[in-house]
Amino acid sequence: MRKLVLLRQAAGYTQASFVAAFAAEAARLGIAAAVSVRQLRRWENETPPPLPHPGQQAVLEAMFGVPLAEMGFEVPLYRLTVAEPVSDSGAVKRRTFVADAGALMAATLMPAASGMRVGTAELGHLRQRLAGLYRTDHAKGSVPASAQADRIEADITSALRKASYTAAVGRELQTMLAELHGHRAWYGYDGGRIAEGRTACMEALAAAQLVDNPLLQISVLETLVLLAIKAQRPWEAASAVENAFRLAARAQAGATVRLVIALRGANVAIHSGDLPSARRALSRAVQFQGRTDRDEDVPDWARFVGPFEVDYATADMYMRANQPGRAVPFLRAAVSGIGSGLARNSASYRIRFADALLAAGEVEEACAEVDGVMGAWGGISSPRLLGKVRDFQRSASGIESRTARDCAARIREIV
Repeated sequence: MRKLVLLRQAAGYTQASFVAAFAAEAARLGIAAAVSVRQLRRWENETPPPLPHPGQQAVLEAMFGVPLAEMGFEVPLYRLTVAEPVSDSGAVKRRTFVADAGALMAATLMPAASGMRVGTAELGHLRQRLAGLYRTDHAKGSVPASAQADRIEADITSALRKASYTAAVGRELQTMLAELHGHRAWYGYDGGRIAEGRTACMEALAAAQLVDNPLLQISVLETLVLLAIKAQRPWEAASAVENAFRLAARAQAGATVRLVIALRGANVAIHSGDLPSARRALSRAVQFQGRTDRDEDVPDWARFVGPFEVDYATADMYMRANQPGRAVPFLRAAVSGIGSGLARNSASYRIRFADALLAAGEVEEACAEVDGVMGAWGGISSPRLLGKVRDFQRSASGIESRTARDCAARIREIV
């Protein structure tokens, strides 16, 4: 039964994954049929092999696109499947194929394209490069990360179009492409290109749905929340939060993923001025934060979150309520608690801390905080961070203080 083995391997199935795919195809066709690994081994190894029953035959032919007889089985005449035009089958009453069966089998056994072949080694290399985007973005900003993403996207799309690969490898390549669109959505947000970011979100969501990856959909939705807020579409942001929680329940996501969603819920409430809802969302976030140490497997996109994010969101609520003095201790804790590997976020936190200090009348400390950010400015390229620094510059320029004026002048020189 070498033909059946070749068909299975060409389709990218192990014996175990074939059994699972067979069950899924049977469910899709509405046919009560199943196969075990033991049965598959008999089909592949015995001479002659046992004949599949009619339900199994229908599923096998749907999976491989060739008649059962061309898989190496001895099929009685009354069970033969022939190739005839479906719309003009004449006296033929049996099921038909829409193309020449021999050609279908040949195509199944051929690689998708000559030349490059993508396997697990190539996938591992691409996965490392994709993970590197987070490190670049956190350490240096979205501008250099976006340039890296361009190169990775070109390689992935080239592989999908031109290389030969198994079905499992193709699915992973599509998953990576969905992740890449998610990165682009964030770069749109960070760069102030909100319409572009929302378009990337839609592409990422569609791609993540096609590969049926709920965690990946959540990662896109949490970026969509931020973009929707910037686009003055709070209803869209709120719907994204609710949908993300539904997906988290479906995927049995851990506390870290749910913490990210809760913080996005707080973002929506704070932006809308609904401070009671913001407090509830933050209380929920605190509950999730207390359980994050139980998470065994945290997605890369959720690794940035921690207690400092909860403190930052709490401070944001107080700033929205025009209580900068109450925001200061939370921002001080957030600045001291953020990890050293998150240089861009750390600089953003420190600028927000300086804003709160300035609003609370602590001009000297506010300017000292900004001076510290300016000392490390050369290594970060983030339009959103640049906008925050310029906002602080304008605020400082309006204060009757030599310290504030000197700080504003230094920002102009450096930025």
